[in-house]
Amino acid sequence: MNDGKYPPLTDSVDDLPRTLRRERESRERAQREQLAASAPAHNSAYRQPEAQSYAATDYAEATEAYPAVVTRFNVPFLSLMLFFIKAVLAAIPALILLAAILYGSGLALKAYFPWLVQTEILIRIPK
Repeated sequence: MNDGKYPPLTDSVDDLPRTLRRERESRERAQREQLAASAPAHNSAYRQPEAQSYAATDYAEATEAYPAVVTRFNVPFLSLMLFFIKAVLAAIPALILLAAILYGSGLALKAYFPWLVQTEILIRIPK
């Protein structure tokens, strides 16, 4: 199981997945609310916003896995169709190679162990 400790590749918050950004924002909001509740009320109108840091050390402290549910996988039909056509075309040489390997191994078995082969399949095309 993953431990959720993935440091970002850059320091930009835009590079984070949406679930990680929401989790971080909710934690920061809870932390700000805790600080606001414990701070004296007389200077609250004049407080400067705190600077936010997006260093890799922030992510190293996270120990919880971020829950995510995939609800939709949006792929254009043409792209999906082209992918499967490419997959079928890529499978043709593999099938030819597999047939050649099986045919060669069948010939080798027939040559070295003739008593194992009792029947042959003959395919005839009617005229």
